[in-house]
Amino acid sequence: LLIALVFHEYAHARMAVAMGDFTPRLMGRLTLDPRAHIDPIGFVMLLVARFGWAKPVEYNPMNFRERTKGEILTALAGPAANFITAFVALLVLVLLRRFVPSVVTGGVYTVLWMIVIYNINFGIFNLIPLPPLDGSKVLYHIIPYEHRWRYMQLERYSFLILIAMMMTPILGSILVPLARLTLKLFSIIISLLLGGIL
Repeated sequence: LLIALVFHEYAHARMAVAMGDFTPRLMGRLTLDPRAHIDPIGFVMLLVARFGWAKPVEYNPMNFRERTKGEILTALAGPAANFITAFVALLVLVLLRRFVPSVVTGGVYTVLWMIVIYNINFGIFNLIPLPPLDGSKVLYHIIPYEHRWRYMQLERYSFLILIAMMMTPILGSILVPLARLTLKLFSIIISLLLGGIL
């Protein structure tokens, strides 16, 4: 959980700075130190209720060299970091099991596998186009300008909508198939890479 949350928020901060806004650096968010990114209540809720949050990275889109591009890339950076982390963890697990299987104890397998699962789920969840999730920031710049303000009005109801989705099979019907598809895609890519290496 810490790895998924910290890498996600750090990627947002890093991309915002790369796009020209130094607010995350000034706010102390350009670090992998969990203390800079973890919201205590949100983290406890994530452990207990499987629904929580981290401290959102603050940035000023007016400072971006290209505002639309900056906002989209900054939003996508978090989920992208989660997918990259999941892929690397899965690759490490496969390499260890193939070349040094004695190292892959039950604990090592569990930790690496949970890094894969948590990061895939976290990345997909944040791509849901519901304000204030990352997917909404991308969709905001895609929909016609005259409908954007109505779309962002959903944010006042987003918490209730997410709770409703969690209490019904809706959220699972979205996350589970996409997570399986992502995991399958990663497995295929790793198989191709190892086939090329060997």
